[in-house]
Amino acid sequence: MTDKQLRLGIIGLGAEGGMYATFIHDGQVPNMTIGAIADIDESKKARADELGVPFFTDYVEMLDSGLVDAVVTTVPHYLHPEMGIKALEKGIHALVEKPVGVYTKQARELIDYAAGKPELVFGVFFNQRTNPLYKDLKALLDSGELGALRHSSWIITTWWRPQGYYEQSDWRATWGGEGGGVLVNQAPHQLDLWQWICGVPNSVVAKASFGFRRDIVVEDEVTALVDFGEGATGTFTTCTHDMMGTDRLEILCDKGKVVVEDSKKVTITRLSQPEQEYSKAMSMEEVGKLFKGQLDLSDVMTTETKDYGSVWGEQHREVLRNFAAAVLDGEELLAPGGDGIHGVRLANGIHLSAWTGEEVSLVDFDEARYLEELNKRIREEGKFEPRS
Repeated sequence: MTDKQLRLGIIGLGAEGGMYATFIHDGQVPNMTIGAIADIDESKKARADELGVPFFTDYVEMLDSGLVDAVVTTVPHYLHPEMGIKALEKGIHALVEKPVGVYTKQARELIDYAAGKPELVFGVFFNQRTNPLYKDLKALLDSGELGALRHSSWIITTWWRPQGYYEQSDWRATWGGEGGGVLVNQAPHQLDLWQWICGVPNSVVAKASFGFRRDIVVEDEVTALVDFGEGATGTFTTCTHDMMGTDRLEILCDKGKVVVEDSKKVTITRLSQPEQEYSKAMSMEEVGKLFKGQLDLSDVMTTETKDYGSVWGEQHREVLRNFAAAVLDGEELLAPGGDGIHGVRLANGIHLSAWTGEEVSLVDFDEARYLEELNKRIREEGKFEPRS
């Protein structure tokens, strides 16, 4: 360990950038300090002055100032790759907010560039990976204790957003300005966690509704079915119009099942042997007792429940601490930048399947076709230039 501090440059002093600035200024990230802040809005200089740090309206000038060792990009999604590449180009470590890019071609350009700069640290801000609940769950699945994956489902509809939310910025909820709706704004964390824990899917078929219950052109409701391979499947459901909201993740394996509720409470049921073994060995007399609720299963399965509580805020601080430690001490990154491609590809695949009605391969994903379909919608909007 070292007592050195990483000088972080914050690009974009909005809600996220402001939160990170507060954490660092208040000493909640002990191995990090604010080197400088950049924002095209000159009025944000007042906040930078309060924090006692230099302010730039041009982020490239900040990169050239010699005041920062690393940057975090808290800006509109389309800007993440170009800013990440520019930082790395100038020998500065990059922590990119999710998503790494809006479409895979764009995300891959950043990831490929970073691969050519192994001396620099490149991370993605997947703060949910620091949540002890999901870290423990990944370790459990990776251990093989529950056997092979059979099915997983995640209903995550705790993203209620009123119409005014979408009207606060011209770029929000547009194809040209934001690149999508709930899949690129609210749900990227769950898309990342799902694949991090269960494995990267091979294909997806999806139904999405665009402007279903909001006056927007992008998706506000999605149901997707993925193929994890070897017979394992999964469903992912999300939306932004459910005021009550549900957050429930289920993972069924050969030797047990995990249920996560509200990202706080975990129930793990373990079988003493694989389910198929019970199926083969159970007599019809026992089946009859099972149907009547008379069969004692206490020697067959055990159930463990744990409530992790809320860890909001701690997650973001831990990403910042881990990133600084990776630069200063070589600590392993919890969320390497290259991992960001998986969630982008799945979101793109869901869009493409919903647009075409086809099952979409994620193994040999057609990036050119996706970009063509995306640009078709950007042109129809008439607000932004097509992407390349």
